[in-house]
Amino acid sequence: MSSNLANVHNCGLTEVILFLLAIIFGTGCSICSKTMMGLHGTNGTLDEYGMPTVELFQKPLFQTFGMFVGMMFGLVMHWFVLAFKISFPGYDFDQDGVDEGDVEIPTETTSLTTSKMKTESNVDTASKEIPLWMYFFLAIPAIFDLAATALCMMGLQYLDVSIYQMLRGSGIIFVALMKQHVLKDHLHQYHWVGVFWNVVSVVIVGGTAMLASGGGDGDEGSNNSNASETFWGVCLLMTGAFVQAVQFVFEEHVMTMDIPAPPLLLIGMEGLWGTILSLCVMYPLGYYFPGSDHGSYEDPFNTWEMFTHSRNIQIAFFIYFFAIFFYNLFAVLVTFQLSSVWHAILDNFRPITVWGTDLFIYYCINPLFGEAWTQWSYLQIFGMGVLLYGTAIYNAPNGGSLLLEGQWWAFGINLSSEYEEVKREQEELDIDAKWEAKRQEFKVRTHSSFIESPRISIHTQALRGIGAQHN
Repeated sequence: MSSNLANVHNCGLTEVILFLLAIIFGTGCSICSKTMMGLHGTNGTLDEYGMPTVELFQKPLFQTFGMFVGMMFGLVMHWFVLAFKISFPGYDFDQDGVDEGDVEIPTETTSLTTSKMKTESNVDTASKEIPLWMYFFLAIPAIFDLAATALCMMGLQYLDVSIYQMLRGSGIIFVALMKQHVLKDHLHQYHWVGVFWNVVSVVIVGGTAMLASGGGDGDEGSNNSNASETFWGVCLLMTGAFVQAVQFVFEEHVMTMDIPAPPLLLIGMEGLWGTILSLCVMYPLGYYFPGSDHGSYEDPFNTWEMFTHSRNIQIAFFIYFFAIFFYNLFAVLVTFQLSSVWHAILDNFRPITVWGTDLFIYYCINPLFGEAWTQWSYLQIFGMGVLLYGTAIYNAPNGGSLLLEGQWWAFGINLSSEYEEVKREQEELDIDAKWEAKRQEFKVRTHSSFIESPRISIHTQALRGIGAQHN
């Protein structure tokens, strides 16, 4: 029964706050990333006229490297939480016999969904310290993160940031498929309907990017060049979205294993391994691959000179550094509290705030940045509406979602019986969870020292003894 409800989650106040914080910092991260790619700076050299050489700071690998460096701050927070025994999702210092580094064992009072509650047989395993191999095992999501981020950063060079965000929303398609066939989590019919509308939105938004790039003024050759670059940008982003989906599903698996990794450790180790891989693999390849950055795809020495000689680039990177860390922190907590599908849904909601922020920057702050309104923006809004429509269907039967019960906007689809079945199963699961919590509480009482106390009647002791025998 629990497998059928693995993708049905109740969103409480904690989950809503985490979701909103992830959106806020995710928006700031996207805007800072695109802004840095539009900044100009000097590398300290002079041209033939004795003037400082000014270049465009399009450094996607540097931003990827900066993301991992920022994520390493998670290790500092992890050790801080352990040292001072601070209450934090994924850590539990209240249970007897639990050492530092132990992960939280969900109970009725935690905010985890009941489908992720560990049985009594798993309690001893979950309370063990994190083994050494886990620190090396967490290099795997770092590899996925490195590949996905590099692909998306390269694609971002050819697309507007709002289109970039909406194309990344295709990740829910890949996550849903892997949840069904890799993690073996059952998806209901309304889940697949929601995924279908997400596919439609990706097609609409991708078409908008192609039309916008080829619909401006200029000669035919220029338009063909822009359309070709946009096509590659879309391909890079779609590939990055697939790799990112693999990372989301893997992270969910790591945080729900018998010996799970706490969220802060997961973020910090991803940052550590990602930084090592960036310095040892990504940057050497970027330097030796031919490109437009002084003969390389990206010249790290030129990047460093531009960074040290430009105040604006330093400020933008400083904001990006903290935005990317807090976004990854809250996004992983969304996965921990809910699921990897919700992490993908988070990326689907971000285009709304990115779109509004981009327009605000362009018209109210500086037209050199942000995004202007075009003749194709109406189609882009329509694609965004379809994306949100599909997400609301997928989110059923929670509050604020759309239930397909034969309404006109449901296009004749009626899944009322499935919603009722899910509701019944959820109620039964809640009852089982409450009974299990009471049983565990009663079991703890039978092992307390009060059983030898003369203040406890012989009848009470006998009843508690019977309860202990049944356990």
